[in-house]
Amino acid sequence: MLLLGAMAIWTGCRDDKGDVPSEPLDSAIEQALPAVTLEEVAPKGAFDNPVGMTIDGGLSAGLANKAFVVEQPGRIRMLDLKQPDKTPETVLDLTDRVYADGNEQGLLGLAFDPKRPGVAYVNYTTKNATVISRFATADPEHPERLDPESELVLLTYEQPFSNHKGGQLAFGPEGYLYIASGDGGSGGDPYGNAQNTNSLLGKILRIDVLSGGAYGRSYGIPSDNPFANGGGAPEVYAYGLRNPWRFSFDAATGKLWAADVGQDRLEEIDVIEKGGNYGWNAMEASKCYEPASGCVKDGLILPIYEYGRELGVSITGGYVYRGKQLSEWIGWYIYADYATGTIWALRQRDDGTVDNRTLLQSGERITSFGVDADGELYICSQDGSLLRIAKRQQA
Repeated sequence: MLLLGAMAIWTGCRDDKGDVPSEPLDSAIEQALPAVTLEEVAPKGAFDNPVGMTIDGGLSAGLANKAFVVEQPGRIRMLDLKQPDKTPETVLDLTDRVYADGNEQGLLGLAFDPKRPGVAYVNYTTKNATVISRFATADPEHPERLDPESELVLLTYEQPFSNHKGGQLAFGPEGYLYIASGDGGSGGDPYGNAQNTNSLLGKILRIDVLSGGAYGRSYGIPSDNPFANGGGAPEVYAYGLRNPWRFSFDAATGKLWAADVGQDRLEEIDVIEKGGNYGWNAMEASKCYEPASGCVKDGLILPIYEYGRELGVSITGGYVYRGKQLSEWIGWYIYADYATGTIWALRQRDDGTVDNRTLLQSGERITSFGVDADGELYICSQDGSLLRIAKRQQA
């Protein structure tokens, strides 16, 4: 699949700027919380290696209950969540331009424009590059169908190796498009991309897709991007990441959560701040990596949580739960490990320490999470199924 990882349980890590802002935990959270289960929405084999699920935000008529599933080989398929027994419809086929031969290459991300119905952005790989493109619908009678001939390439950047692509796309609360980029691959970041602010690799990028830019760009640079006026690539929002495999915005607070896949020892969860340096490859989570000891930690932001290989080897980032069906879990960040199938929920206490609970040993190869229009959570399994996280009924 897409990830390489590592792990040692740890709580309450803080950065040099103080505690990461957190929501308060009331006494009920310290008590027993209800168990969850997975409900089958689409069966095994319904999708071809699904690596993402999203909705269109409700701008296009009739699509509020539709899930758009990203298939790594290069297709986007639409599933009616109210009628999941119906065969998913292919709404965009990019297999003629997507290179998916490597385990971590392919069509990796999808985000619908929150202000323009019928417009979407994708993240895919060619053999040697990542491509961020815009597509639009060509048929008003079928707003779900994106025209493959409408492609406008916004951004490309070269990839030196076949792994560590990141791939997530999402719009932030201010309307800018965020892009997750891995360090370029191999092992140990041999070219030092993640710490090089002039490189687009090993970063969270942020661009303005509603405006054209200078130097022939098809996008603008937000004026408050850390390097908008020099000192690094203007698209960079945060850096020092190895392979951020799925990030998400908390729908209530706007906080940006990211899961970063580790090298040999540790998987980490970060709260991403503008201009933040998350340490790779000087550090792997809270431990020195290069050099193995005595690394300079000044100015680096440590993860809010990390785990070691006794718990898993490849983290899959999720979402802060804001639905209704699991009311006791509202405000918890739900995530998983791809290799072990364990699903956890995490939240910070007022003092900055972390409460991390095991939700479920799923037995699934969880490639990604998704959320529907009601805030309910789904998982994509590598076996081609789509599953919903639900409260377990008492016998």
